[in-house]
Amino acid sequence: MKLEVVARGGVLFEGEVSDVVVPAFHGEMGILPGRAPVMAVVRQGEVRFTENGQKNSVEVGDGFLTVDDDHVIVVVENYDVKRGAYDPSPLADTLEE
Repeated sequence: MKLEVVARGGVLFEGEVSDVVVPAFHGEMGILPGRAPVMAVVRQGEVRFTENGQKNSVEVGDGFLTVDDDHVIVVVENYDVKRGAYDPSPLADTLEE
């Protein structure tokens, strides 16, 4: 199945995966191929997935996800992994103009 993790600052991950675990609003949500369509709220945390047999992850901020026809799209706020916090800098740059 295809996974896209997108933030305002750009694409955080895009590729074919065999499973995904997302930090949803009411707890972790596991997604496998063939999942029924769904839309859910994502909270700050770690999106975990398996790509070519390798476990990987991406840190994300709050957002939402959609699943449809084995295509998972996670849209999140920017997240600064080094600081471990939401990064509002792209928004701040826009507001200053």
